[in-house]
Amino acid sequence: MNQDTPRNTPSDESSDDSGIRYVNLYEAEDKIYTRRITGFYQKLRRYTGLPLIAGFILLPWLMIDSRPAILFDLPERKFHVLWTTFWPHDGMYLAWLLIISAFLLFTVTVLVGRVWCGFTCPQTVWTQMFIFVEYFCQGDRNKRIKLDAAPWSLEKVLKKGATFGLWFLIALITALTFIGYFVPIRELIVGLVTLDAHPAAAFWVFFFTAATFINAGFLREQVCKYMCPYARFQAVMYDTDTLTVFYNYVRGEKRGPRKPGDDYKAQGLGDCIDCSWCVQVCPVDIDIRDGMQSECIDCGLCVDACNTVMDKMDYPRGLISFTTEDAVENGKTHVLRPRFIGYLLVLLVMVSVFVYNISTRTPLGMELLRDRGVRMYRISGKDVQNVYTLKINNMDGQAHRYAVEVSGDYPFRVQGYKALEVESGEVFTFPMRVAVERKALQDVETQITLTVTSLDDQNLTTQHTTSFIGPPLREY
Repeated sequence: MNQDTPRNTPSDESSDDSGIRYVNLYEAEDKIYTRRITGFYQKLRRYTGLPLIAGFILLPWLMIDSRPAILFDLPERKFHVLWTTFWPHDGMYLAWLLIISAFLLFTVTVLVGRVWCGFTCPQTVWTQMFIFVEYFCQGDRNKRIKLDAAPWSLEKVLKKGATFGLWFLIALITALTFIGYFVPIRELIVGLVTLDAHPAAAFWVFFFTAATFINAGFLREQVCKYMCPYARFQAVMYDTDTLTVFYNYVRGEKRGPRKPGDDYKAQGLGDCIDCSWCVQVCPVDIDIRDGMQSECIDCGLCVDACNTVMDKMDYPRGLISFTTEDAVENGKTHVLRPRFIGYLLVLLVMVSVFVYNISTRTPLGMELLRDRGVRMYRISGKDVQNVYTLKINNMDGQAHRYAVEVSGDYPFRVQGYKALEVESGEVFTFPMRVAVERKALQDVETQITLTVTSLDDQNLTTQHTTSFIGPPLREY
């Protein structure tokens, strides 16, 4: 099969008197004018992108318990995700989520290639929106090429101005929505309108507006080619049974133009009529007929374009299709293979552990520290006492009253205790004394377990085990 073959080779060469040849390895990127095409994969991209955009925009407006459904409150160090609040010490869950996402990406890539890049990556979705705006304001590919080549006129100013205006509007909505995940979006918009927003929030809205405008409007495929690391290590995950976009060179070669109805096989030609539609629709400007290339994002637009041409020529579809290298060369493929099964098993185990830990997570934390300002123990009448500092962290969305109990090998009790009222998000510090009758204590050191339980929700409970120090036995 054809391997990576560069479509653009350096053309600027020079040599000096010594015969040394100098080659310019850097070539300016030409603007890509994509042809608009209809087909199954174009519709699939639209139907997968629209729900993602809708969810991204609407989630900051959804309210749960008088707060946004998703709010990453950095000043308060709290992440609100639907009905759950995560705290700094819950960073383990974030690490697990990132690892699971990575393995999910590996599993999907082994099975169906770079469909994430082609259908759901924000870079792809936003670029698709900006290209549609160009089509809406300036027309299809040929009209845009002529407009850019034409001298400036009122028509060109109006079309370019409308394009940039809609780009800016999309970029502004994107920035406001993104910052709305960190600052309540209603307060953010009101603050910007009244010029009362925090300077940091205003700066980041401006920054992400400009970044989105430049990224989706001008950089586009350069992000995929030069900035995204995924294209660099995708080849490690591919194998000959990975489903991806392929050109069937066995059927397509030799290429050449012809008219419908011609006996092209008698001329030694294959099914490819060399119309270059597959190149014209490609958002990263590659020729899939040159073989697998790192720039290909598996968007399937070249498949739709080629199928359209095959229909016009009354040839069978599938000259370019989502298939595997084995299917092209040997006519068969294997879905269940060791690498895919291994990734899938690891992914299932990690997801199961993650879901179990999230579902059994108790939004109540406690910390028990021995008071450093006193002796290890104290004698009070007939009792031996240890002094501790108890910290209760109420991570639930509402206030609770907590009961404190102590247990161990001896009849321990908490002195000076009363039910503790702790507000939502509060870390309540309570100095407490644990006592036991001196005659009942038979060890210099023993273990005690402190249990904190909510009086209004018995499911909110947690325990901590520590040591209780008594006097030497000779003092009894």
